[in-house]
Amino acid sequence: MNTDIFSNFYSGKNVLVTGHTGFKGSWLTTWLHSLGAEVVGVGLDPYSDRDNFVLTKIGEKIKADIRADIRDGKRMKEIFAEYQPEIVFHLAAQPLVRLSYEIPVETYETNVMGTINILEAIRTTDSVKVGVMITTDKCYENKEQIWGYRENEPMGGYDPYSSSKGAAEIAISSWRRSFFNPDDFAKHGKSIASVRAGNVIGGGDWALDRIIPDSIRALEANKPIDIRSPKSIRPWQHVLEPLGGYMLLAKKMWEHPSEYCEGWNFGPRMESISTVWDVATKVVENYYPHIPDPTSLLKDLSDLNAPHEAKLLMLDISKAKFRLGWEPRLNIDQTVALTTDWYKRYRSEDPYNLTLSQIQKYTQL
Repeated sequence: MNTDIFSNFYSGKNVLVTGHTGFKGSWLTTWLHSLGAEVVGVGLDPYSDRDNFVLTKIGEKIKADIRADIRDGKRMKEIFAEYQPEIVFHLAAQPLVRLSYEIPVETYETNVMGTINILEAIRTTDSVKVGVMITTDKCYENKEQIWGYRENEPMGGYDPYSSSKGAAEIAISSWRRSFFNPDDFAKHGKSIASVRAGNVIGGGDWALDRIIPDSIRALEANKPIDIRSPKSIRPWQHVLEPLGGYMLLAKKMWEHPSEYCEGWNFGPRMESISTVWDVATKVVENYYPHIPDPTSLLKDLSDLNAPHEAKLLMLDISKAKFRLGWEPRLNIDQTVALTTDWYKRYRSEDPYNLTLSQIQKYTQL
């Protein structure tokens, strides 16, 4: 099964992925493994026994599947020293806005100090040549503007999650200038970038407070889908879109280490930016293709007293398009269709082969 759009670049490379047990991390790990990379995964236990990581059994297929907390800087350095990675993808995080209101200190410890611990492990490990640090589109100071944020706009964040990611971006920028300065590449030999993606959806995500898992759980239980923020507008993209961008960026950084070590946005096309209500409607249409009125299964639970969440957030992806040659391959309908298809098939098919077949389908578009 050929899923290689990276010209055999990852074959035989030692790649370390933090957060490999998570939703995005498991898809990235599976894709890298299919390309012949020697993958070392570092993460906490998966969220549920139906997570993509668990069902695909990808942890049993890779070079090493390690349970460790990125807040433990000493442990991170030990793992890096033992496995000598060449490329690092740092995805481990506390990724939920609403949860960050309940555990703000842990959110900061994980997202800021955890990121700094990975940067320090990279700094003290000679083998590492490329570090791709994954943050979020919510790292920007969100003014709810109608045009997309560019990479050079101010970092910020209202809630503890978003602001912790803004703080992580500031730390990454500081470490890059202080210890991994592109002007001094001959001395340190490392290229560090940060990447920001929109609302990522795809198979095997069961996290709380996310519209796709919430929709699937409701549909599987024959219950209406509760919609908290029906009018919130998000840049929806399939998980493979940003992951393909991260992997392309890492390849470019390896080949031209001083040219690409900066911040990058990976988002969908403008027409894929739509409301939570519209996306839930599309999920129902794909799950039950013959239903006369998909919205009959949706329930508006708008709460004026709910914790603050951004209503409007978009990314400008011009830089990735022009400088990396990266382009979104899927529109919003294809994105939701591919996602819903995974959830319709995962119980009757082998989830690893299902995930690989979706990667193959994506790369052949």
